[in-house]
Amino acid sequence: MSNSLHDQLMKAGLVDKKKVQAVKKSKHKQRSVKGAKPPTEADEAKLRAQQARAEKAERDRELNRQRQQEAEQKAIQAQVRQLIEMNRLKERDGEVAYNFTDQRKIKRIYITEQLVDRLSRGQLAIALLDERYELIPTKVAEKIRLRDEAAIVQYNEPQQEEDEDDPYADFKIPDDLMW
Repeated sequence: MSNSLHDQLMKAGLVDKKKVQAVKKSKHKQRSVKGAKPPTEADEAKLRAQQARAEKAERDRELNRQRQQEAEQKAIQAQVRQLIEMNRLKERDGEVAYNFTDQRKIKRIYITEQLVDRLSRGQLAIALLDERYELIPTKVAEKIRLRDEAAIVQYNEPQQEEDEDDPYADFKIPDDLMW
């Protein structure tokens, strides 16, 4: 009598071993499904907490990225400022008015004739530093343009060396043609 029902049915030949195992498997699945509880409020709270943590982590990543961009921008501005301050021409005050445009407005600085000549030949450039216009060498202006295009107000491309066979080399540009 200690034999289970499926053992008795197997001895009688009514079922085989595969069917008995299939029935055992299906009963086990039913028990495990019954054991699984429907989601409760605690489970939903855990899920919401996980979602909130994920959203907070995403916001933190975005804030860190923005802060990093701001720090990089400040570093670039500091580099530009340092380049201009270290390389600006100190003796630039003169009597000749040099006109140029800055953001569609005509501006004027007074410099020497030699500096006007160097500006027109592309040996110097004009940079903006704290609402003051500074004259800097072209090589420095190129470095600044790589970092911040808006810091350079006027940049003339350097001209080629003068041609020795130029028939007009001896003639100076009259003052009345300067604007």
